[in-house]
Amino acid sequence: MENLDPFLLARIQFAANITFHILFPTISISLAWVLLFFKLRFVKTREQYWMDAYQFWVKIFALTFALGVVSGITMSFQFGTNWPGYMETVGNIAGPLLAYEVLTAFFLEATMLGVMLFARERVSENTHTLATLLVAGGTTLSAFWILALNSWMQTPAGFEMIDGQAHVTNWLEVIFNPSFPYRFVHMMLASGLTVAFLVAGISSYRWLRNERSHEVAVSLKTGVYLASILIPLQIIAGDLHGLNTLQHQPAKLAAMEGIWTTQKRVPAVLFGLPDEQAKENRFEIAIPQLASLYLTHTLEGEVKGLDQFEGKHPPVAPVFWAFRIMVMVGMLMLFASWISTWQLAPWKKGSDRTLSRWQAKMLLTMTFAGWIALVAGWYTTEIGRQPWLVTGVLTAADAASKVPAPSIALTLTMYLALYLALLIAYISVVFHLARNKKTPGQPAGAKSEATPRDLGNTDILIEDTLNVVNYPQKEGKLRG
Repeated sequence: MENLDPFLLARIQFAANITFHILFPTISISLAWVLLFFKLRFVKTREQYWMDAYQFWVKIFALTFALGVVSGITMSFQFGTNWPGYMETVGNIAGPLLAYEVLTAFFLEATMLGVMLFARERVSENTHTLATLLVAGGTTLSAFWILALNSWMQTPAGFEMIDGQAHVTNWLEVIFNPSFPYRFVHMMLASGLTVAFLVAGISSYRWLRNERSHEVAVSLKTGVYLASILIPLQIIAGDLHGLNTLQHQPAKLAAMEGIWTTQKRVPAVLFGLPDEQAKENRFEIAIPQLASLYLTHTLEGEVKGLDQFEGKHPPVAPVFWAFRIMVMVGMLMLFASWISTWQLAPWKKGSDRTLSRWQAKMLLTMTFAGWIALVAGWYTTEIGRQPWLVTGVLTAADAASKVPAPSIALTLTMYLALYLALLIAYISVVFHLARNKKTPGQPAGAKSEATPRDLGNTDILIEDTLNVVNYPQKEGKLRG
C-alpha cells in the first residue's frame, strides 16, 4: 500500500465513477424522447400497443434515472475529497454551471417523472403528455449544462485569471466555447444510438421468446429505424468534431491518430502498437495520405505530431485504442442498423419483408453496444486532455489532494465492487422486465398468440407485425 501512487489511484477512482455514471444519463436523455414519441403516437391513433410500449419503457427509464442520480452524487463528492484544487481554481465557473443544471433541469425531471409514472389516471391525457415532454426537455437541458462545463474544460474561453482563480468575463463565451457545439451534438447522437440499440435489442429478445404483440413490433421498428438514421449523422458529426479537435487540441488528435512527428501526407494508421519510448507504432498497418485527407481535407495536408508537445501530450496507447474501439463499434452499428432496416423496409411486401433469426440475434447481441462506443469515446476525450484538467489552466496533478494512498485504495475497491453489483443488477432487471412483460389478456411470461408462426429454425415474418402502424385493428387482432 505504501508504494501506491495516490495521484494515480485518485484518477482511477474518478474514472471508475464517471464510467459508471455516464452509462445512465446517456440512456435517460434519449429514452425520454422515445417515450414522448410512443405517447404522441398513442394520442394520435388511440392504439393501445403504443401505450403498452410506453408503459414498458417508462419503467426502464425510471430505473435508469435513479441510478444516474445516485452515481452522480458520489461523483460530485470527489471534487472535494480527491480534487480540491479544481474548485479552488475554477469553482467560479464550474459551480454556477453545475447549479444551473440542478435548478433548471434536474428538479424539472424529478418532478415530472412522478407524473409520468403515477399520475396518468389522475390528470388529463394532455397533461400527462406535457409531463413527458418536460422530462425529455429536462434531460436534454441537463446534458446541455454538463457538456458546457466539460467543453469549457477542454477549450476554455470567456475568463481571466486573477490571483490564481478563474473569473468569468463573458458567460456566453464560457458556455458556447469553441468545442461545445461539436461535443454537444456528438454526445446527443451517441445517446440516441445507445437508446436505439437498447430498444431494438430488448425488443429482439422478446421477439425471440415468441412474443409477437404489436407492442414488440413497433418498439423493434422504432429502434432499428432510429439507429439507421442517426449513425450516418454521427459519422458526419464525428468528422466535424475531429476537425475542431485538430484546431484546438492538436496533441489529443496526434495521440488519437498515432502521429509521432509533424508531417505532410499523413497515413491513416489502421493498426499499430504505440511505443512511447521508441516514439513509433510497432507493427503498423496504414493507408498512405488518408489521414491528411480526412483531417485537413487535402492529400497534402500537414498535421502536427506528438514531437511538438514533449511533456504535454496524453498517454498515447489508451487514446489510440479507445478511439479505434469507438470507430469499430460505430461501423458495426452502421452494418447492423442498415441491414435490419433494409430487411424491414416499408416498400417490401409479403415474405420478402423478414428479419432472419441471426439478424434478431445480432440486434440482441448489440443491445448495449452503445455503452461500449460511448465509454471508448469518453476515454478518448478525457484521457486525451491529459495532463491538463482544464486545458492550459490547471493540470490534474496540481488539482489533486493529499489524501494518502491506502485511503483512496480502500474507497476505490468499495466503489468498484458496488458499481459491478449495481451494473449486473441493472442489466438483470431490464431483462427480467422483458421476460415478464404482460401482454393484454395474458398472464406474465405467457407466449403471445398474435402470430402463430414459431421461430424454430425458420425466419421471423415481420410483415404482419412491423407494418402494424398502418393497420386499423386494435392490439391482439391480425390481418387475415
